[in-house]
Amino acid sequence: MGIGYKTSWLAVQDAAPEEVADALGLQHRHIMDWVGGTSAAYRQGVFVARPVPDWTIAHSRIHLPSGSDATDPRFPAWLQTLSTQLGDVQYFATDRIGEYHAWAKVESGELTRAYCYSGMQGDVPLHLGEPTEVERELGVGGHWLEDGWQEWQEPEWDAWLAAMPREGDVMRIAERWGICPLDIPDDSVDPPGIYGFPSGVEPCCRSRL
Repeated sequence: MGIGYKTSWLAVQDAAPEEVADALGLQHRHIMDWVGGTSAAYRQGVFVARPVPDWTIAHSRIHLPSGSDATDPRFPAWLQTLSTQLGDVQYFATDRIGEYHAWAKVESGELTRAYCYSGMQGDVPLHLGEPTEVERELGVGGHWLEDGWQEWQEPEWDAWLAAMPREGDVMRIAERWGICPLDIPDDSVDPPGIYGFPSGVEPCCRSRL
């Protein structure tokens, strides 16, 4: 199946899948191939693999991080804690149904950039650091609910919504920052990966995995 839209993932260069799985505290682990593991992680759990020589990817639709997402005030601390164990870490998420799109990266222990747009909330609950070059080129990542938004009329809201990111923007940012999962051909991935569950999450429908 591979990794596409409507999900979230981490991209890590300097850590092996075992190290990423350990940092995420994955339990109930199984070794799975790329197609099976990515498919399973769309339902539940987390799949960690190194599909290309330079990058380890951790993928999960609902458990990365477990019990929250980039709209949670605890998210920046979670990502920085991961980086203390794994080195530089990138996070991405996209879901066009709820219009939830996010990207963030920790470099040399510092959260240098983080942005999250939630269409369900009608807000940008996370915006840290300056927009990167690719964001500026795409025209995203530079807006949130600025001072005075309570007085906005329809033209201001239309302009604000037009500047919000879409799922394709997230993929382009991922590509420019290092790796876009859409560019990974499923049939080219040979090494298996690790499928498991964060602490406190119990597998369900296990027979389907």
